[in-house]
Amino acid sequence: MSLKVSVFISTSLDGYIARKNGELDWLDAANANVSDGEDFGFIQFMQSVDSIVMGRNTYEKVLSFGGWPYGTASVIVLSRTPIEFPDDPDHNVVSSAESLKDLCLRLENGGAKRLCVDGGITIQRFLADGLITDMTINVVPVVLGSGISLFGSVEKDITLKHVATKSFDVGFVQSTYNVKSV
Repeated sequence: MSLKVSVFISTSLDGYIARKNGELDWLDAANANVSDGEDFGFIQFMQSVDSIVMGRNTYEKVLSFGGWPYGTASVIVLSRTPIEFPDDPDHNVVSSAESLKDLCLRLENGGAKRLCVDGGITIQRFLADGLITDMTINVVPVVLGSGISLFGSVEKDITLKHVATKSFDVGFVQSTYNVKSV
């Protein structure tokens, strides 16, 4: 498969993407110190993505932000149960109950070159199926002590190849990795 399946996400220093209750207040507080115009390469990354794949919990969290952050980008929400999407022509959102491999094959056969995977459980599932090709992880200088882990427990080691690391004046450290094939 030539489809790239990418992750671009922020974590606390101790590897959490959210508090246990799903709150991101710690990330909002850290972002309050980021200078205007600094997006850590996120806009450029999103311009290279054909579709965003996320789980239902992540989708519902994104809806709580008040503004739709993905513009007209194609968003696929993984869910085995029906979802009612807002009646908004600017939201290009559908759901899928396909296996992850089937979804990737369908999207690749439809011309997709790169997917962005978002949400802890979804990222963990894609990693377990050996589908993630690369990850960009922004480490925020805060220790939460507990929360929703980016990786959770894994059944086997996932070997990564370091591509680059960049530090930012605000204290964020961004590392990019390729996931080695198993």
